[in-house]
Amino acid sequence: MSFPARVAVACLLAGLVAGAGLLSVPAAADPGADPGSGEPDPARTVARADRILDGDAGATGDGRVDATLALRDVFVARPTMGFVASLWADVLLARPTDGRADPGGDGYTRPAVRRCSQRFCVHFVKRGADAPASTAWVRRTLRVLEEVWRLEVRELGYRRPPADGRRGGDRRFDVYLADLGSRGIFGYCTPERRVRGERFAASSYCVLDNDFARRQYGAGPRRSLRVTAAHEFFHAIQFGYDFREDPWLLESTATWVEERFADGADDNRRYLPYGTVRRPGIPLDRFSNLSYAHYGNWAFWEFLARRHGDDVVRAVWRRADTVGDAPDEYSVQALARVLQGRGGIRRALAAYAVANLDPARSYPEGAHWPAARVRRPADFDRGRPRARRSSRTVSVDHLAAQHLAYHPSGRGPARLRIAVDGPGRRSTVRVVVERTDGGSTVRTVRRDARGRGTVRVAFSAGAVDRVVVTLVNHSSRYQCGRRTGFACGGVPRDDDKGFRVDVEVLPG
Repeated sequence: MSFPARVAVACLLAGLVAGAGLLSVPAAADPGADPGSGEPDPARTVARADRILDGDAGATGDGRVDATLALRDVFVARPTMGFVASLWADVLLARPTDGRADPGGDGYTRPAVRRCSQRFCVHFVKRGADAPASTAWVRRTLRVLEEVWRLEVRELGYRRPPADGRRGGDRRFDVYLADLGSRGIFGYCTPERRVRGERFAASSYCVLDNDFARRQYGAGPRRSLRVTAAHEFFHAIQFGYDFREDPWLLESTATWVEERFADGADDNRRYLPYGTVRRPGIPLDRFSNLSYAHYGNWAFWEFLARRHGDDVVRAVWRRADTVGDAPDEYSVQALARVLQGRGGIRRALAAYAVANLDPARSYPEGAHWPAARVRRPADFDRGRPRARRSSRTVSVDHLAAQHLAYHPSGRGPARLRIAVDGPGRRSTVRVVVERTDGGSTVRTVRRDARGRGTVRVAFSAGAVDRVVVTLVNHSSRYQCGRRTGFACGGVPRDDDKGFRVDVEVLPG
């Protein structure tokens, strides 16, 4: 069946089944059943992608990047789809030049032309809603794309995206310009064809907005172009490693690349309040359509890169790689393996949690970042016996942390005795003493096999601002393939672990 015929049939059948509710999906889908984790339901996957490309804000948290993941999920589910869903999937995955009646919303209704540079071809129409403002904008897009290539492929060392044969006219990477702003989408990339001989590597193409008008995106067009080009092209690179990789890794590392390419734009700061910088109790690997957490977790890669260099991110992708005899490890598995020679995932997560208590001291641009939320269970008054002790039980999920703060009061020297009873393994406890002079010290609570340990620290009101007890659950154990929004689509085996923290003010 020719493509125009497939489009016509898909339009007819999709209209029929949509009227019957067969391709509908609730506006607030359960994050625990996110497509892209495990084996999503094909009909729900197609319906969600269709809604996102149609600009339905209820289908996603942020159209700029969720469109890419939604189309990736359609590509993954395509071999298991029935007749109607597969026809609709083909339409959604089609290039803008593939059909005049493309109901995916990006099909050109006029003849397209292209302008090419050394490694890219930009396709566009000269008239209509999809037309760019000028040919100068096309040239600018090509220049930015070439800059992105130089950074991500040549400087950072990632493998170039697989070639698509001659689908766009030749082997250069194809980017299409279309009016996406009216739907709240910045751009997207989609895997298109599996690489011959490889199970999970695919070629791809990208679509970017045709002008990034400030009235639609709230930022200058050049800034929006640079951020989006860097982010989306990195998805094309990822699809050449493993297009089935865990969504949190796909999105968090693509958002981190924005920092390397368009540092001055600072667009990715808007996600920090939703990620583990501000909300330490959220697991690092959480992915949800209704949350920005996986975007905000680009800060974790920034933290690792500052300590170990930018190569640490590429090292994780090398272990997640599926091409040839690569390890083909899932995201957290690859991360843990890479960190084995760099202090281990235990130390990394604990140091990251502590760093986020004071981002201004921990990151070059941290003065503009939010600080971690801290639970404040008690203030102390050493003049009142009952106000000199505090007891609290806190639950911590996998790859997450919680902070408890204690503030001194009264006069004279004092110390704080901290006793912790928690999981004996796969957890770490740090105590941070923040002084009034702006300095701080960090202690590790050494615990026995049963998880019990005690430490004493300075607690004088004139010298100490607060003492923070940081509880970290660094477990990376899963029952994989359970269709969740966590790593390997799995169910974490060590969530909701309880820590009992008893503190007492002692004379100095």
